[in-house]
Amino acid sequence: MIVMASYEELSSRLKTLLGLKGSPVAIKLVAQRGEIPAGVPELKEKLRHCEMVQKARHGDVFYATKEQHACAGGAGALGVAETPEKIKTGEFYFGLGRFKTLESAKKTMDAVPRTGKHFIASMYAPLEKASFKPDVVVVIGNPKQILRIGQSNIYEKGGRNVVSFAGIQSLCGDAVAGPYNTGEMNATFGCDGSRKYAKIADDELIVGIPEAKLKGVVEALEKISK
Repeated sequence: MIVMASYEELSSRLKTLLGLKGSPVAIKLVAQRGEIPAGVPELKEKLRHCEMVQKARHGDVFYATKEQHACAGGAGALGVAETPEKIKTGEFYFGLGRFKTLESAKKTMDAVPRTGKHFIASMYAPLEKASFKPDVVVVIGNPKQILRIGQSNIYEKGGRNVVSFAGIQSLCGDAVAGPYNTGEMNATFGCDGSRKYAKIADDELIVGIPEAKLKGVVEALEKISK
């Protein structure tokens, strides 16, 4: 486990090396209230998970229960709430015209990463302000910045980065639930919801890094940046 004081250092190194516009975002899925550190406030408004990520990216620290989650799909992917049947069956996205058939919509929704667990809240902080050990750190950046993270991810052991996305439930399923489940980094192109509501820019991509891999990625980034 990385001592809490070093999250500030890791965030600073990431931001400096990559030239990030905002902070890497520390995200923890909370199973018990005792996991929420003293001084971390409850979110006072109702937002989508992707909007919460942006809020933390720009400096805020908070936790959100299912009552504060405005997107049922996002909350369901994280395990903060049950995923509604219309989303699980594909009916919702088929109704939006995203798929040719209901069957293709369901096939996609069956493949969307979900933690499959029950959490009472999700917690967010800019990495440099995190007073908790995150499950996943989300970085939003331009393609070159995400490329450097991908190169850093295979610096030590080699191989290839395997990226999985569907253009649906990107910041929740792809960037958090997926890495939470697999322990592997995943990049995603965003989705209509995150670009519309969370204002993910047209030239920005997203990557979710499991906490256990964060230090290695930063150290490798420093090596390849010389």
